[in-house]
Amino acid sequence: MAAKLKRGDTVIVLTGKDKGKKGEIERVMPKDNKAVVSGINIAIRHTKQSQQTQGGRLPQAMPIDLSNLALVDGNGKATRVGFRMEGDKKVRFAKTTGEAI
Repeated sequence: MAAKLKRGDTVIVLTGKDKGKKGEIERVMPKDNKAVVSGINIAIRHTKQSQQTQGGRLPQAMPIDLSNLALVDGNGKATRVGFRMEGDKKVRFAKTTGEAI
C-alpha cells in the first residue's frame, strides 16, 4: 500500500498535547504506524557524556501515531490524502483542494 504521509511532508497534529501545531516529518516508521515530527511530542532524554557530545538533559522528538497527523494543504488547512493516476504515474493529492502533492 502506498504511504499517505512521507518524510518531508508538513503536517498538523489533530489530537494530543500538541494539538494544532505544525511540523515537518523527519522519519516514518510504517511497521509501528508512527512518525517523528520536528518540534512535536518533545520529551527530555538523559544522555551520558561522550567524547563527541556534552550529555545531560536533551530534548528529543518522540514518535507520534500517524492517525493523529494530517497533511497541510496549500491553504494551510488539514486535509486528507487521496491517490489518482496522472498519465502512467500514481500521485498523491489533497482532498480539499484537489492539487497534487
